[in-house]
Amino acid sequence: MDVSSSGLRVLQQIAQSGSFTAAAARLGYTQSAVSRQAASLERSAGTTLFERRSDGVRLTPAGLTLLRHARTILDSLTAAERDLTGTAPRTESVRLGVFLSAGAVILPIALARLATAHPQITVTTIEGTTPSLTRALRAGTIDLAVLTSRPPHRPPDGESPRLHTDTVQDTELVVAAPSNGAFAGRTAVHVDELVDAPWIAAPSSRSEPLLGVWPGLPGRPRIVHSTRDWLTKLHLVAGGFGVTTVPSRLSALLPPGVSLLHVEGAPPEVRRVLIARLPGHPTPAVTAVTRAITSTA
Repeated sequence: MDVSSSGLRVLQQIAQSGSFTAAAARLGYTQSAVSRQAASLERSAGTTLFERRSDGVRLTPAGLTLLRHARTILDSLTAAERDLTGTAPRTESVRLGVFLSAGAVILPIALARLATAHPQITVTTIEGTTPSLTRALRAGTIDLAVLTSRPPHRPPDGESPRLHTDTVQDTELVVAAPSNGAFAGRTAVHVDELVDAPWIAAPSSRSEPLLGVWPGLPGRPRIVHSTRDWLTKLHLVAGGFGVTTVPSRLSALLPPGVSLLHVEGAPPEVRRVLIARLPGHPTPAVTAVTRAITSTA
């Protein structure tokens, strides 16, 4: 099989991005160039590597097999380039992905502990949703991912082999409301009282659901502001412009003017924080970062 390193990088980026268009944008290619590379890979492999679906592109079992080898090849090429240019790193590097609200609470504590116990380890981070970080793990562009799940806490994806996961903590979902608004002075609210509330929510899609509206809300929510940024959400709440859902672990970071309300009349919404990696024996650096993160609970 005759494939180029650029073709393998295209394969890796499609696996991470979930679409030809997003992969092209990240690589600085045109979409047609990515499509040609994908077609060339399939001709060389003699089989279908990509499954085109309504919600994006996923790798077939053959594509996942090639991806596994692509990760090894591309890592070896990177190491060879460093050796040839004399730029081999003196530290151990770990690429960490974190979901949208984890960085504010988990990341600073974990990195501080890691810097004290293992100063030779350098961590670089990216932020994303659980689905996008899961794809990045499969693609080999990150080494670890802090993810979130809801009951019944199924595996992060349906691919095989399953990702290795460790539980960091379970946290309850609550509602953040203006301290001086309709729920002033209260610590709880009945779910029926939230039906007509103005909601501040993150944009969502079929493949990437995001937090914002109470999951068990009866009726259609009235979304008045849409943003992915947690700081923006909370300051909009503080300004009296709506309510939003937050994990209770964010309580220490609330700006003035925001109160947290437990929701009554509905089952508790528990979110689990996980740290995930590809199966197999982890490097000592990956193990050290994992321990630093799990110890934050």
